[in-house]
Amino acid sequence: MDVRMPRMDGLEAARRIVALGPDPAKVVMLTTFDVDEYVFDALSSGATGFLLKHARPEELLFGIRAAAEGHALVAPVLTRRLIERFARSRPRAAPELGRLTEREREVLILLARGLSNAEIATRLVVGESTVKTHVARIFTKLRLRDRAQAVIYGYETGLVTPGGHAEGITLL
Repeated sequence: MDVRMPRMDGLEAARRIVALGPDPAKVVMLTTFDVDEYVFDALSSGATGFLLKHARPEELLFGIRAAAEGHALVAPVLTRRLIERFARSRPRAAPELGRLTEREREVLILLARGLSNAEIATRLVVGESTVKTHVARIFTKLRLRDRAQAVIYGYETGLVTPGGHAEGITLL
């Protein structure tokens, strides 16, 4: 099915087909658009494969057979870009996080989310001076200069992600 179709796009159609039951038909997107977002959206919608219309006939057959057998397949010309993008988006390793106590880690997550010391104190039901102590220890242990670096560190390591998710803590 194509990503762009009249009345209903292929992404919505794929979602509906996959929602039909435990063993729905396999969906392979076949399109002229080699846009990374379409690939991500198609696979997120439940498509088993993503192929381009200019693929050779043997590639199309291989993709259809792979999908029928339950394997995923992305057009080879897209695979390298997707791997590179995925590798860039992965959080960097941060072994120094092991130096933090559990409470310091919680404070760092809230700090990286942009909360003030007073807001962190309220959230964790501790005094503001206690938060200041934790922040100072975090800066020392992680060799951070300021709150801006702490925010960047939180995102680069995957402790916090855009959209409100934070590893190991539930934000109210």
